[in-house]
Amino acid sequence: MDKSIYDNPWFVYIAECRDRTLYVGIAIDVDRRIAEHNNGDKCRYTRFRKPVRLVYKEINPNYNLARARELELKRFSRKKKLGLCSMVKDPSP
Repeated sequence: MDKSIYDNPWFVYIAECRDRTLYVGIAIDVDRRIAEHNNGDKCRYTRFRKPVRLVYKEINPNYNLARARELELKRFSRKKKLGLCSMVKDPSP
């Protein structure tokens, strides 16, 4: 992978799985990543929880900041994650 990709903007996203659990991840192309969750089996967590739907996304200036934010959101309670999602009506930028 080209190292300059890490300097590009990255998204942190929250997807809701079929079983109503929430998955937090990062990607450059969130729509493509959600499609990968639904069509593939690369992600162990969502593999048996398909379909997933995007409920939240936010842009970060680079990979390192997106990764730090992802780890922060993963530590949020379910209630706090849902509160964050409810602040955004449409997850599209």
